[in-house]
Amino acid sequence: MPKFKITAKDVNVPADVPKSKKAEYIKNHLELTKKSGNLFLFAGDQKIEHLNSDFYGKGIAKDDNNPEHLFRIAKQGKVGVFASQLGLIAHYGNKYKTVPYLIKLNAKTNLVDVKQKDPYSEQINTVQQVMEVKKDKKLKILGVGYTLYLGSEFETDMIAQVSRIIYNAHKNGLVTVIWIYPRGKAVKDEKHPDIIAGATGVGASLGADFVKVNYRKEKGKKSAQIFQQAIESAGTTKVICAGGSNTKIENFLKDLHDQIHISGAHGNATGRNLHQRELQEAVKLCKAISAIVIEGKTVEQAMKIYKK
Repeated sequence: MPKFKITAKDVNVPADVPKSKKAEYIKNHLELTKKSGNLFLFAGDQKIEHLNSDFYGKGIAKDDNNPEHLFRIAKQGKVGVFASQLGLIAHYGNKYKTVPYLIKLNAKTNLVDVKQKDPYSEQINTVQQVMEVKKDKKLKILGVGYTLYLGSEFETDMIAQVSRIIYNAHKNGLVTVIWIYPRGKAVKDEKHPDIIAGATGVGASLGADFVKVNYRKEKGKKSAQIFQQAIESAGTTKVICAGGSNTKIENFLKDLHDQIHISGAHGNATGRNLHQRELQEAVKLCKAISAIVIEGKTVEQAMKIYKK
């Protein structure tokens, strides 16, 4: 059974990280990955992205309508980092100072359909603002993130924003995670293996430390092997897979295990599959995910942890 373990010497420090910030970058990377090299990102940015449809309704835990539910999970679950917008973290950060944070720097709602207009998500906070909050409030902010809609007619504006964000983040010793979703009228199949591999290559070209993309499930084909193309395309940029909507636990963990152990992915980003559950169940699932992503355990071992 493999175990993931890295030290400071194993961290790939980009050349745009100043010498004065090298130690800070390495510290943040090790904390973010729990010294495993792999990232378990708990996504809590959907309050803007999906409005309230992800947080209230049939099959969703009643607690999920309260934003603090996200912070309770992040505190009690074994997550690598909790990702959300700066405003939400500013409201709850003082109460949850032990939680490791990643600040999502852009946002948009899902009210405007792609058929009406190609997606564009404007930057709403700067790296400098993040650093001011980090230093003043002593919050454990380890990195920043951004969603890029590749293929949108507005992609050049978003690419320029991402490039500046990554440079400024590295300048301050922060780790970067870039969500890349091929989307827009020009994109016929946003989960096509070639398109996803192209997206991870763009993430690498922009200097992202991690790139988050969708994982395509192929009927009758070995999806994990097909996804290897996207991993190779990213080079030293590490690829993590989007978790998607709520699904059966064992199936979810099997996919996660294959993504890491067959495809070569370096982690996952899970949101709805966690926060739509009541607190204790969500915490148990966090521990099961962490067992696979961080500790290299099998699906069977992870299921035992979940069922405890």
